[in-house]
Amino acid sequence: MKIETLDLNTLYEQEYDKWLEETVRILKNRQLDQLDYDNLIEELETLGRSEKNAVKSLLLQVIIHLLLLNFWREEKERNSNHWSAEIITFRVQLEDRLTTNLRNYLRNELDKIYQNACLIVTKKAQLTNLPDRCPYSLEELLQKDWFPE
Repeated sequence: MKIETLDLNTLYEQEYDKWLEETVRILKNRQLDQLDYDNLIEELETLGRSEKNAVKSLLLQVIIHLLLLNFWREEKERNSNHWSAEIITFRVQLEDRLTTNLRNYLRNELDKIYQNACLIVTKKAQLTNLPDRCPYSLEELLQKDWFPE
């Protein structure tokens, strides 16, 4: 069964799942002349952005909860178990998504992610004693059982 490129464009607009199945079949059969390149490129770009946003969001949550755990003294006794469990949860989710490329992306974005975490924690906890630079290395942030002393 051969579906022409024009039909693939229509499938993309009307029946995405069938478009995806057909695109995978074409790729597996190395029938590159039949690919719907424009929509395939768009999907791959979207997938890349989506994965980057997902790992960035998860790392943001790890940092937010570590900052709360480290610096919000008034709430630590009541919330430390909850924050610690949240940290582990986000780390597990990160581990499932992380690739070498995404790890490098997080390394490059760490300063920006940290600054955003500080904004959130400052607003939530009214803390003014947060470090200017991230006090945690990426390796520490990703290690499931690591917590600051």
